[in-house]
Amino acid sequence: MNLETIEYETRDGVAHVRFARQGAANTVNPQFSRDLRDVMLEIEWDQQVKAVSVTAEGKVFHAGGDLKEFHEAGAGLPKLASGMLTDFHGGIYKMNRMPKPFVAGVNGAAGGAGLSIVSAFDLVVAGESSQFTMAYTKAGVTPDGTSTYFVARHIGVRRMLDLTLTNRVLSAHEAEAWGLVNRVVPDDEVDAATAEIAQSLADGPSWALGHAKQIVYAGFNSTLEQAGEVEGVMIAEAMGTHDGQEGIAAFVEKRAPNFIGE
Repeated sequence: MNLETIEYETRDGVAHVRFARQGAANTVNPQFSRDLRDVMLEIEWDQQVKAVSVTAEGKVFHAGGDLKEFHEAGAGLPKLASGMLTDFHGGIYKMNRMPKPFVAGVNGAAGGAGLSIVSAFDLVVAGESSQFTMAYTKAGVTPDGTSTYFVARHIGVRRMLDLTLTNRVLSAHEAEAWGLVNRVVPDDEVDAATAEIAQSLADGPSWALGHAKQIVYAGFNSTLEQAGEVEGVMIAEAMGTHDGQEGIAAFVEKRAPNFIGE
């Protein structure tokens, strides 16, 4: 991959993704969107990757869209934005649909598209001084980055409208209480905590973890009967895997399981 705005490496079954537009507050522009799409494609097809850690350089996790670049686009901005979001949204679609858990570590601000992408991760660790805001209508535009799907599901429609219409800024602890993040840690522990969680997932029963992720998301748009049917099929398949049989045997035999991800 020829990446310009994102750093990427894999270690011990974990893909480590790091936003690297520090000089531009890690904002979204066409290049960032292409890089995000390419990284997600790489993760999707790398069978050695079992879990993903996502962090960012600098004091801002992700400040949304690159408004300076958007301003310079002039009359060509609608076309630029449309192409950019094809890649940006495409990357998020892949992230959500692939059976690999994504853990994000947020330090500093996550605003606009930054909050949108945070809401799309499976698990989120936040530094205690981090802040979260929608900010779209403050710039006279409407939400993007799949926030209307994910944020509303995490926090409810009324709170989503509050963030969208008033541009309220949430502290890390408020975001945790609202359900936008999973846990809050000291700022200097964010990267380590994120990597630790991702590594623990990669070392676990990755078939079961990945497919559990998929059926939880599928349940959002299912009837009760559909959700129950998918659960029945999936747990039966899980019980036929090495890890399913090993996990049950280890519980019965009162020992630690030896998962191999299959």
